[in-house]
Amino acid sequence: MRGRDSPMRVDTLILSVDKALRTLFVNGAPGRGSPAGALPDHEFSERERARTEGLMRVNHVGEVCAQALYQGQALTCHDASIRLSLEAAADEEVEHLAWTAGRLAELGGRKSLLNPLWYAGSWSIGAVAGKCGDAWSLGFLAETERQVEAHLSGHLEMLPAEDVRSRAIVAQMKSDERRHADMAVALGAHELPVMAKTAMKLVAKVMTKTAYYL
Repeated sequence: MRGRDSPMRVDTLILSVDKALRTLFVNGAPGRGSPAGALPDHEFSERERARTEGLMRVNHVGEVCAQALYQGQALTCHDASIRLSLEAAADEEVEHLAWTAGRLAELGGRKSLLNPLWYAGSWSIGAVAGKCGDAWSLGFLAETERQVEAHLSGHLEMLPAEDVRSRAIVAQMKSDERRHADMAVALGAHELPVMAKTAMKLVAKVMTKTAYYL
């Protein structure tokens, strides 16, 4: 039995490493084209460009973390149907990864220097959440997506009104995150304790402020 199980564990490890490398070093291959499409770009002032670049870098980091979180949860998920739902949501997050990376490139910006750290931390959190049981893992996912949706709403308020390309991307991401939260609830997510939600917000605040600059 052990001999037959080992190749599966090795295959799973290889697949996990491959997904991590693709997330960190490939811009993604979205099934849906960017919501920015053929929308015109904005003539930025130097200050506007720097701020928009920082915001889109934060959003890209969020998608790096989302990929890692979903991969970690899927790896330790107990229910095969839930695992498939997590993997489907992760595919949409790959689209977000590509959109934000593309917009960063248009702005002449760079990705976060700490992306490997963000990925490793989020993957570990996702794997631990999955070990706690599917209902709690889904609860963590639902709360994460709600907080990301709120965070994206804030970015829509901060982005220049004329920057229709960035705004279209962020608005579609916001809509997708709401659907992912609803999916988790429909699959049986437990509501997290208030203290857990507060801790998540504090960690997210540190991450976003750091990623804005680094």
